[in-house]
Amino acid sequence: MTATIRPRTDEDLPALAKVLVEVHATDGYPVEGVDDPLAWLDLPNAIGAWTAEVNRTPVGHVSLTEPGPGDEAPRLFARRFGAVPTAVLGRLFIAPPARGQGLAQALVATASEAARRIGRRAVLDVMRKDQAAVGLYVRLGWTPLGEVAHHVNEHRAEPAIAMVGPPTDC
Repeated sequence: MTATIRPRTDEDLPALAKVLVEVHATDGYPVEGVDDPLAWLDLPNAIGAWTAEVNRTPVGHVSLTEPGPGDEAPRLFARRFGAVPTAVLGRLFIAPPARGQGLAQALVATASEAARRIGRRAVLDVMRKDQAAVGLYVRLGWTPLGEVAHHVNEHRAEPAIAMVGPPTDC
């Protein structure tokens, strides 16, 4: 098995969309659903996006974006630490058959390092129901900033935890 983490390309999107549909069927992630997985992966405010691949097949993804209006972690981080620039880590998923190989950890490390290189702290909102993801972030040294609500639509909100990555030199 040859696993690599590399910048995402447009050619990765169809395979990643299929993986996302599989992840949603298994885990209920993303909570918004996957009616249009390609649109969910389209990140107009992206700083970067990376693909995990095994034997040249995309099996996972993570992104780093500018903070947006629905992101609670940057707001809570600013309230606690002041005007330190942040970047939002998100859209992290791994195909179920590819789990347990350290790919999620490698993707998080890659995105976090990219944030550090541009002088920002990585933050995120993780759904409380996604206990494997919460556990991963805690193991990697992420710190909870507070409980928040992720608004799925105008009628539904999902309990979430805003978190900040480990301190860096930025």
